Amino acid sequence: MALLKSNKVFYLLGNITPSLGALSSRNSSWWAGVQMGPPDPILGVTEAFKKDTNPKKMNLGVGAYRDDQGKPYVLSCVRKAEDIIAAKQLDKEYLGIGGLGDFTKACAELALGANNEVLKNGRGITVQTISGTGSLRVGANFLSRFHGGPRDVYLPTPSWGNHTPIFRDAGMQLKAYRYYDPSTCGFDFKGAMEDISKIPEQSVILLHACAHNPTGVDPKAEQWKEIADIVKKRNLLVFFDMAYQGFASGDIDRDAWAVRYFIEQGHNILLSQSFAKNMGLYGERVGGFSVVCKDTDEAKRVESQLKILIRPIYSNPPMNGARIATTILNTPDLRSLWLEEVHGMANRIIKMREQLVAGLKKEGSSHNWQHVIDQIGMFCFTGLKPNQVERLTKEFSVYMTKDGRISMAGVTSGNVGHLAQGIHAVTK
Repeated sequence: MALLKSNKVFYLLGNITPSLGALSSRNSSWWAGVQMGPPDPILGVTEAFKKDTNPKKMNLGVGAYRDDQGKPYVLSCVRKAEDIIAAKQLDKEYLGIGGLGDFTKACAELALGANNEVLKNGRGITVQTISGTGSLRVGANFLSRFHGGPRDVYLPTPSWGNHTPIFRDAGMQLKAYRYYDPSTCGFDFKGAMEDISKIPEQSVILLHACAHNPTGVDPKAEQWKEIADIVKKRNLLVFFDMAYQGFASGDIDRDAWAVRYFIEQGHNILLSQSFAKNMGLYGERVGGFSVVCKDTDEAKRVESQLKILIRPIYSNPPMNGARIATTILNTPDLRSLWLEEVHGMANRIIKMREQLVAGLKKEGSSHNWQHVIDQIGMFCFTGLKPNQVERLTKEFSVYMTKDGRISMAGVTSGNVGHLAQGIHAVTK
């Protein structure tokens, strides 16, 4: 109070005149310089689909499984697991930073195999993450902070659209290697091997373990062996993204073959897993990130640093989805039911591929559509050009991304004929 009564203070206060700069900043917005971001290409497809009034319209943009009526599908094993969990009346306390222990153990065993020497010797570490995206980002942050080699991550061309911002925003540099051959709608094995053989030593290479997104093109076993060999010779750090184990072929062991083979050959890999597709736990956000280390001591040190990285991002992961996945994987009856259901989902996708090709032949198409059958998993790279996609949308109300990728999950026995008719019309 004494200071406020001071003549000197009153004099100073009385002579303060707001500057034009202060007035200008006071009247402007903090975020005036923020530009409108580009729309998400897949969300844009969905919005356009919703506005279409054609009863035959098809949305082939969204990467989520649908049953043969085109409806979202909740697995029976998931419902049964939820009932078991509800009956236990468990608490809602925080999980640890690394997640639910029973889940991370089951997650690692699913990917590597229960008898894998990495698990037996304790030289692997797995943390629970916010689905596959969260797993990749935790891995990218870990690389950014601790990888001693080049900051370059080599992605296949093309790769899942989110791979680029995930690694870029973590501070890594994006490079590419050839993967998809547009002329065959298949794997550019020669191009991939040539490019990989030139990648600087100790760089990071990202590989899709199965059901490559967005092309559906996977290497054959013999090709995987040659890739593993050249990667080892180049001394590259392998980061596997496995979002479709079980969902690709219907066989969890077959889909994890490449991951397990690389480990057998001495690759200490990084691994991202998601349970969105293979258990239908899209909104539960269940995933895991694993690091295969040199020994137990290294694994403990890596785990400690992963927890330090995770803590300021999301503190700890959500528990409900992890409880569901754990209950399914660790309850023999539910695990068997899950294996039946994931096999059924994969088989429906495979049948839709076959029916689409049969439908195109029935329409009179003279093109070779074998790649539709040869590709695997949720997505198919049709080979359609942007102008053909535009016609397909305008004339047949079939919505998809401009690169010609379709989600086979949106194809049903009720609409596959309409799709075949449309594709034939725009490609003849």
